Amino acid sequence: MPAITESHVTDSIAEALQFVACYHPPDFIAALSRAHAAEESPAAREAIAQILVNSRMCALGQRPICQDTGVANVFVDIGVQARLDWHRPLQDIVDDAVRRAYRLDSNPLRASVVRDPFDSRQNTGDNTPAMIQTRMVAGDRVEITVSAKGGGSENKTRFAVLAPSASVADWVVEQMRGMGAGWCPPGLLGLGIGGSVDKAMAMAKEALNDPIDLDALRARGPQSAAERLRLEICDRVNALGLGAQGLGGLTSVLDVKIRHFPTHAASLPVALIPNCAATRHVRFTLDGTGPARFTPPDLALWPQITLETAAAQARRIDLDTLDQSTLDSLQPGERLLLSGTLYTGRDAAHRRMVDHLDRGEALPVDLRGRALYYVGPVDPVGAEVIGPAGPTTATRMDRFTDRILRDTGLKVMIGKAERGPEALRAIAEHGAVYMVAVGGAAYLVAQAIREATQVAWPDLGMEAIYRFRVEDMPVLLAVDTQGRSIHEIGPKAWRR
Repeated sequence: MPAITESHVTDSIAEALQFVACYHPPDFIAALSRAHAAEESPAAREAIAQILVNSRMCALGQRPICQDTGVANVFVDIGVQARLDWHRPLQDIVDDAVRRAYRLDSNPLRASVVRDPFDSRQNTGDNTPAMIQTRMVAGDRVEITVSAKGGGSENKTRFAVLAPSASVADWVVEQMRGMGAGWCPPGLLGLGIGGSVDKAMAMAKEALNDPIDLDALRARGPQSAAERLRLEICDRVNALGLGAQGLGGLTSVLDVKIRHFPTHAASLPVALIPNCAATRHVRFTLDGTGPARFTPPDLALWPQITLETAAAQARRIDLDTLDQSTLDSLQPGERLLLSGTLYTGRDAAHRRMVDHLDRGEALPVDLRGRALYYVGPVDPVGAEVIGPAGPTTATRMDRFTDRILRDTGLKVMIGKAERGPEALRAIAEHGAVYMVAVGGAAYLVAQAIREATQVAWPDLGMEAIYRFRVEDMPVLLAVDTQGRSIHEIGPKAWRR
């Protein structure tokens, strides 16, 4: 048997990271298509439609599905009889692949990893290091699973050590009830049950890469406690009415994946990790004959969906001529098409803006009466104005919202997911509004951006402030000037 070399590993993982950035797995496309066909909530159905249209556009254009191209998660199963021609630590070999994939000139992926998790939080610039899990297994091959995990869904991870007699389903449903939409549903839930604290987390993360088969399981009927638990959790979570993007609807979860392991008699460790609508992973085998090759999904897998009807029903808003009467007239759940000027700014930019305000310094951009988009875009290629530019989770900006609205005169915020109580109060007090774009439709959203200029703080990398000129950018009014939120109204209406 020929040896499996470092270059086999590096070439395969680099190609895999580029592949998963642009192509949803076929089982996910099929499951999301079924959810779209069954969805009765107009807002949720439109959100799923945008995700599917975006997915097909990315497959055709070979561009990232989401602007958050994720942290590289690499699961390596090494056969104990495999011939390995490796001379460096596996971390170094894999990081070479990540560096190559994320810096590829023809399709750069957004670097999101920061070197220092503390105050400086400096971006590594190449998305290294990868997060690696390694096992020694039977056989003479190396099996590798590569996934790209976005921050929005990763941030919603939950863990608990339950009493052995406790209901796992009850705990999961309670966690999902308070989780909101920051994990960008519809997606998957990965559960690791048993083992130890670290084992449960590892199982939950790996479970997210298992095939989607809930419909087949439902058709044949559950044959184990784990399968019964999968069905119960899926049905009960969907009955919460969260829906796509948290707008209220029938489907929040496409499948629940469970891995379990023996545990201490006094313990029931449970890890819960959601995966977003940008579910991205691929598995391959190395046997010494060369690097892996990947075949794109057949374009016939995607349903034929057009968005013209929804666009025709949307209200057009000129961001350059905003007045209070226009803002006051907007209603939660209203479809909008935005044109004009908006600025970008997310976590690091908000922190820096507040630092400037604390020191009594002027900001580098005038936000009075303007719109601010919470986004960290992918770099453009070719003739693109900007790369995929979907929204980030708005709740992370809640702690800054009152100060920014009060001291800058900002009137419109655009992101994804719900706003918390303090942000809702600030929005109502200052007569502002909050809009949502569809998370998981980043390439589609970017088509509305006609001009993009970096105007402040380039040292922040993808978190620098840009000025965009947009034309018919599709959004939905999530919070009106009275503080009423579609993320409260929608799920309540669809809760079962």
